[in-house]
Amino acid sequence: MDRRDFLGGALLLSLRRKAGAASSFDIVSIERPRVLRLAARYLNEPPVTVTASFSPRSAGGRHDFFSEGDYWWPDPKNPGGPYIQRDGMSNPDNFVEHRRAMIRLSLIVPALAAAYRITRDRRYSEHAARHLRAWFIDDATRMNPNLQYAQAIHGRFTGRGIGIIDTLHLVEVARAAGQLDLAAADLGGVREWFSEYVRWMTTHPYGIAERDAKNNHGTCWVVQVAAFSQLTGDRDRMNYCRERYRTVLVPGQEASDGSFPLELHRTKPYGYSLFNLDAMAILVQTLSTREDNLWKWGMPDGRGMARAMAYMYPYILDKSKWPLPPDVMYDKEWPVRQPSLLFAGLALDRPEYLALWRKLDPDPTVEEVIRNYPVRQPLLWV
Repeated sequence: MDRRDFLGGALLLSLRRKAGAASSFDIVSIERPRVLRLAARYLNEPPVTVTASFSPRSAGGRHDFFSEGDYWWPDPKNPGGPYIQRDGMSNPDNFVEHRRAMIRLSLIVPALAAAYRITRDRRYSEHAARHLRAWFIDDATRMNPNLQYAQAIHGRFTGRGIGIIDTLHLVEVARAAGQLDLAAADLGGVREWFSEYVRWMTTHPYGIAERDAKNNHGTCWVVQVAAFSQLTGDRDRMNYCRERYRTVLVPGQEASDGSFPLELHRTKPYGYSLFNLDAMAILVQTLSTREDNLWKWGMPDGRGMARAMAYMYPYILDKSKWPLPPDVMYDKEWPVRQPSLLFAGLALDRPEYLALWRKLDPDPTVEEVIRNYPVRQPLLWV
């Protein structure tokens, strides 16, 4: 893999900044204090992987990631029986320690990589490498490269394809790994893990089911395969993801007005709309090149990223204009510093998107918000 693969989108955006109204936008100056503050904190954090905790409800082993379906609860009429669903309402008694450990990794490694990119101080790169080895290489602590036991449901399923969305938090980790100064053995080991994971995602029935999901789950499957294949240098799979974006995601999910109807029908329509928009933006940012700019691509009827952004932007700017009922949980916590605003603002030369991005919170503290906010280090992307 050529490091330029990670910087293709950045080069594209750099060229657009020179020619457009966003030319004065200095992402390094904006992000430097925040990045260095976070990186200084994370230099003292040791690795914590899936082997640090275990649930007796898991059908897997010590190295297997395990999580439970968020919206599934004990049945009051049958307390010991199979759980029942309450859409949008997260069960606080679920096992979430593996998810928390992975999110922790997704906060630490990208922040250290961003600090390394700014300063070239090897302390940041070396400490990030320590976390990467623990998660993906070292036999005693590594996670198995599959998600066979994710989003299990008590009394119903030991794992589900829908659980693959939990590894969305590895997207920015993979991007960070491609920009760190890693030893050859470390980079090779990390690439091997992600190659094995993509192989599982694209062949196991859980992976196939998640790929074919019609909503944000299908989006996030493509995002992950694209990002992980970028790290491993698998151009064929990246091309597959480009084609799936054009032929499946946009025509299957985006309405003529730029909205995502399948997200609007949920009990948390605002949060899910933001989440799917960000996932689409991450995908387009990952795959766009000068020769194939997905930011500018649209269907004959105009559907594409520009229209999706135009639909959601007014409601990010002024949430009181949102036409649907508030989300059943975590409504007041959104929006935060959505990466879609930054990526689209630069790629589409929309300075109003950039101005709004700067005003929003870059470091939310509510766990559920962090979980649905997978890009927090824009220096690695632009």
